[in-house]
Amino acid sequence: MLVTGGTGTLGRQVVPLVQAAGWKVRVLSRHAREGGDGVEYVAADLLKGDGIDEALGGVEVVVHLAGGPKGDDIGTRNLVRAAERAGVRHLVHISVTAVDQLSLTYFKSKLGAEEAVLASSVPSTVLRAAQFHDFAVKTVGAMAKLPVMPVPSGLRLQPVDARDVAERLVELALGEPAGLVPDLVGPKVYTMGELSRDYLRATGKHRLSLPIHIPGKTGKVYRAGGNLTLSGATVGTRTWEDYLAEHISQR
Repeated sequence: MLVTGGTGTLGRQVVPLVQAAGWKVRVLSRHAREGGDGVEYVAADLLKGDGIDEALGGVEVVVHLAGGPKGDDIGTRNLVRAAERAGVRHLVHISVTAVDQLSLTYFKSKLGAEEAVLASSVPSTVLRAAQFHDFAVKTVGAMAKLPVMPVPSGLRLQPVDARDVAERLVELALGEPAGLVPDLVGPKVYTMGELSRDYLRATGKHRLSLPIHIPGKTGKVYRAGGNLTLSGATVGTRTWEDYLAEHISQR
């Protein structure tokens, strides 16, 4: 099995689960590195298309986790074309909830990546997941560095634990291709104010907060809850509170 982005936040959770299921794992990354713990590492550049054919040699299943602030559509199209040439029998792709609702550049790129996967001749599965707890804590942590903490009003999130996402992805990868499957979200919906207060309490910090209005069409989508999946989703088991208790030390 080839895992792209296998050294990232999600990939570090996926790789050992794949190994535990008895599969040999090959990790695609931009830079060459020595193998270890039974994992083979191969260097390839998804955006340029370099090295992808070699990385896919003999691979039956691909779990595509690699991504960034831009270019996901380009890199995914390059991967898909190489997977078609290699005769890959199952391509599993991680996407993000509300990818077809928000007009931000990041979401447009992620939607293009989804479309490339689903339109290809490679049997595929696409899972949209909510924002990870790791992302939420980085976001509120960055805002908490300011003397007055800005809090986007009307913005609600369903943060999900990366471990829950990894477990679901491996389950899907070991199963049959299923196309676009139900979203995976966290067990609770939080306002940004709630996330911020929980973070401040966990870290022992004190900040005044300032509500910030999100302008334009994006703001309207968020205020209407268009970024949320309130029905029909698969729900993770680990809450934001669980994550904070485990990862954030009281100061």
